[in-house]
Amino acid sequence: MSWKYHRPIKITPASACDVILSPVITEKATMGSEHNQVTFNVPVTANKPAIRAAVEELFKVKVKAVNTLRQQGKTKRFRGIIGKRPDYKKAIVTLEDGHSIDVTTGI
Repeated sequence: MSWKYHRPIKITPASACDVILSPVITEKATMGSEHNQVTFNVPVTANKPAIRAAVEELFKVKVKAVNTLRQQGKTKRFRGIIGKRPDYKKAIVTLEDGHSIDVTTGI
């Protein structure tokens, strides 16, 4: 782990909303709540320290770890015309014990 991940990142509530786009509400993502995990859609350019700071600022919780995955968009056909879905990035945020986020309600 590099030294740059140990520096605290200052983030405003407005810029935190730009980092956390939406929660992922799927069966697999809700199974992560058993392990104190919450999944969010984030911009492709977002990095782990920014995601950690945004979640801590928006939801006032303590983050234990952030895992990210980048998904390439699929190529799809519609009436013979080839199109491409956009690339996206997901962040799986593990919270400290005793902290929780209810993503079914608004911020």
